[in-house]
Amino acid sequence: MIDGPLLLDTHVLVWVQEGLLNEQGVDLIGKAALREELFVSTVSAWEIGLLHRRAIRGGHAPAFAPDPKAWFARAVSAPGIQETPMTADIAVDSSLLPEPLHGDPGDRLLIATARHLGATLVTRDRAILDYSALGHVRAVPC
Repeated sequence: MIDGPLLLDTHVLVWVQEGLLNEQGVDLIGKAALREELFVSTVSAWEIGLLHRRAIRGGHAPAFAPDPKAWFARAVSAPGIQETPMTADIAVDSSLLPEPLHGDPGDRLLIATARHLGATLVTRDRAILDYSALGHVRAVPC
């Protein structure tokens, strides 16, 4: 059992909203929501916007209806979810994370946010899970 706050990776937020998360992930996230310890970063709003842009340009990403702003607002208004902002401290910390870590800015910002909150990052991203195994962030697969 994971105690303490959880931060959802962007793809996990999408899966929750689309009903694509496995039973273990639903249970984990549901319990955190009941404890009011479930967070979504504004970084995910930025990533949702980028995914939407890719979708409307013919990519294979999901489109967020009716638009990415409304989709994100609806997602973070679900019971038990708290939106957490990206602060200047998080932005700077994301550039100073211990190595080795790839350069994906979204991942770096989410990792820095999780560290700032003292939260466990819920993800399926192999690079983040490997980074967690090094002890640089708490992460749990879903």
